[in-house]
Amino acid sequence: MTDKSLKYAICICNAGYEVSLELRKVYVVIPDSLAGKHGLIRIIDESGEDYLYPSSFFVRLELPESAAKQVSRAA
Repeated sequence: MTDKSLKYAICICNAGYEVSLELRKVYVVIPDSLAGKHGLIRIIDESGEDYLYPSSFFVRLELPESAAKQVSRAA
């Protein structure tokens, strides 16, 4: 996956997932159309693995290329 194909979202709620998700942190989104149909989003969380979370816990972001490079390095 290239930097340009990565998508991002910021966590706005972590109720019940306080260990796995940090509020106001930007996460990498893994495309998953089936999850989206069920109101879920696939995120690489604090464990470094991808898991499904409620879409309502996140706001998707459009990052400038320079910011996306920094976030992808930190992920």
